[in-house]
Amino acid sequence: MGNALYEITRNGEKIQAGYGVEAMCDKPDCTATISRGLDALCGETPGGDEYGCGGYFCDADLYMAPEGQIGYRCFLCRNRGTDPLQTSPDAMVVTFSR
Repeated sequence: MGNALYEITRNGEKIQAGYGVEAMCDKPDCTATISRGLDALCGETPGGDEYGCGGYFCDADLYMAPEGQIGYRCFLCRNRGTDPLQTSPDAMVVTFSR
């Protein structure tokens, strides 16, 4: 059970992480309480990597990693700076009729 509590360096600051550490979601306007386990991590490596920022987010603010990558991504890292909740001009529109 070595992942319950450990220390990482993120953005030059040491923080405690692990599934035994309670914290607030790192999205600025979110107040959800989470644990800083790997299931809440943005990216593949605690502290950040080329795939994610290393922040810890609630389930509502995490998205599946793009195909070919593992883990989860936050709202900014999922599409490298674009919000996945905004509509895209090339999105497919489906119309149902009776």
